[in-house]
Amino acid sequence: MPNCFFATDLHGSVGRSEKLLACILRERPFAVFLGGDLLPGCSGIVNKFDFLEDVLIPALSDLRRDLRHDYPAVFVILGNDDPRVEEARLQQAESAGLWSYMHGRKQQVGGFEVYGYACVPPTPFLLKDWERYDISRYVDPGCVSPEEGIRSAPPSCDEVKWQTISDDLEQLTGDNQLQNAVFLFHAPPYDTPLDHAALDGQMFEHVPLDVHVGSIAIRRFIEARQPMLTLHGHVHESTRLTGTWRTEIGRTVCINAAHDGPELALVRFDLESPAGASRELI
Repeated sequence: MPNCFFATDLHGSVGRSEKLLACILRERPFAVFLGGDLLPGCSGIVNKFDFLEDVLIPALSDLRRDLRHDYPAVFVILGNDDPRVEEARLQQAESAGLWSYMHGRKQQVGGFEVYGYACVPPTPFLLKDWERYDISRYVDPGCVSPEEGIRSAPPSCDEVKWQTISDDLEQLTGDNQLQNAVFLFHAPPYDTPLDHAALDGQMFEHVPLDVHVGSIAIRRFIEARQPMLTLHGHVHESTRLTGTWRTEIGRTVCINAAHDGPELALVRFDLESPAGASRELI
């Protein structure tokens, strides 16, 4: 099976996007996975969809025209820095055949199942569209509850107060067999080399901060259900701090393609042998 690409946390970077598109045009991968935080930074909601309208959507439209039958299957989710009001724009682009918008969904590709899930545990940031309580209503020191902050699209009160990442994953997968499943997550699993934030030695109100900021629910889900491959982003600095961009939890290969430098971090992998994945800074 041809290579697949995984990139995440583009944060509206035209340079990174152009590099990714050039690689797609040159190498013609079977599938491309985009792991959230596509849009420019969290503070400026008003300007965010310009990146979609003026950069990413036209570029992918041109790429589809040029590649025709070689245009890859593209799977995309948003991340905690992306306002949920832009979800409609992604759904419109899906209707035009540019990608599959995957949050809370499952889709078949080449004999494998792809699942998407965008939510992350509570963070210190104020945009809460894609934040959930993790396994309980606990919030780490220095973080802001999902019941506070701001939202670009109104949720239900019960969703904000009671829904957890753990609940969502159970509802998404049910009793499905996951040995051939790929999960496109934004959050990494907790207490792994993929979720180490630059918080060593830091305190909040005299309480030491946990350097691991990933999801306990996602970690437990991987341990219990053992999907084939999980793709993650969110914690940009983890690879620099730990020297590791991939790990294994049981038989599951887990990869984080987030990067805190100016380059595009492009992960290439084969769906039939994801343990052989490679990562290149471009």
